[in-house]
Amino acid sequence: MITTTRQVRPFLKWAGGKGQLIDQIALHLPPALKTGRIKKYFEPFLGGGALFFWLSEQYDFESAYLYEINPAVNLCYQVIQKNIGKLIKELNQLELEYFSASEKSKEKLYYDKREEFNVFLRRKASNSVVRRTALLIFLNKTCFNGLYRVNSQGEFNVPFGWYKNPTICNEDNLYAVSELLQKAEISCGDFSQCLEYADNESFVYFDPPYRPISTTASFTSYSKDIFDDQEQKRLRKVYGELDKKDAFVMLSNSDPKNINPDDNFFDDLYRGHRIERLNARRLINCNAERRGVITEILVMNY
Repeated sequence: MITTTRQVRPFLKWAGGKGQLIDQIALHLPPALKTGRIKKYFEPFLGGGALFFWLSEQYDFESAYLYEINPAVNLCYQVIQKNIGKLIKELNQLELEYFSASEKSKEKLYYDKREEFNVFLRRKASNSVVRRTALLIFLNKTCFNGLYRVNSQGEFNVPFGWYKNPTICNEDNLYAVSELLQKAEISCGDFSQCLEYADNESFVYFDPPYRPISTTASFTSYSKDIFDDQEQKRLRKVYGELDKKDAFVMLSNSDPKNINPDDNFFDDLYRGHRIERLNARRLINCNAERRGVITEILVMNY
């Protein structure tokens, strides 16, 4: 049984995070959650984990299987799960260093820490995992728009964010996150791995890299691997296999009809399943005037 009474929030800012959509998603959750039939939760594209944290405070799952293909982000979750005390100490030091610097010096400090983080990525070293995780969180809180973006060499390349007072170390929330992660199995792997353990007592939530709705909206640099239409179709096959197992499956994605009303890519791909459209606000467009309300799709097999 969960003992925390704190409202747990994602510890990373996340492009496409589901925090703003929780109230709408909650209206479409499987009724079997309330009856207690669902024992296991799966999230194969973990990212910021907003839905996992929210659900874990509402329902007492026996187990959770969390998958994150990005090794650096996957490591971040594992360190919070297993080494929270050491991580808090490292983050507090980074926070002190940042706020002790002059406004002019903060930018240089940011780029120095970014280079230190990229050295870890280039070497793929297994040591200093706590330091590497602390740097990732530090960069996430101080970079532009909280993006995680890498170049073709897999190096983090987001510029400085110029925030006045970023919260680099939220101790209370990090400890609460660590508590919720204790019953989770965290893996760095492909979304298809969920097929190994999912069954008819499972709820699987897919939140893959979104299909770009325009030629200028593409955000494919979360990792070196591109999630194109072929990957969307491969995901559809896994969705179908889960459906055959009688697992409860929900999937989020962009709605191509925002740009082209005749684009039926997802309507055709998931024909036969329930598709709902949710109102979302585009948050990462560099032009504030273009951060308007759009729709996203939610696909369910129940």
